[in-house]
Amino acid sequence: MAADPSAKERRILRMMRTVLGNVVKDAAPRPGAPNPLQESTVDSIRDLFALIAEREAELADQAGLNRNEKPRFSDEPQDVAAVTLHRPGKNSKLN
Repeated sequence: MAADPSAKERRILRMMRTVLGNVVKDAAPRPGAPNPLQESTVDSIRDLFALIAEREAELADQAGLNRNEKPRFSDEPQDVAAVTLHRPGKNSKLN
């Protein structure tokens, strides 16, 4: 089975998103404190998050992945239930 050529790029983008998010959290000011980042830097960070999301969407489309999937807990109730249908036999009085 051939490896997905975009898997490495998706992994890199996921790591970039994680690291950038951690930097933003670490640099976030406490309530009432001034923001240590300039407004232009904040705008650049937003743009970078948008670019990462856009590229992740392109790669998902190319790989045929469903982008609407959401994580589920194993004990979370499912939205659908399987129902088994069977046909009545020839001798059934329902015919």
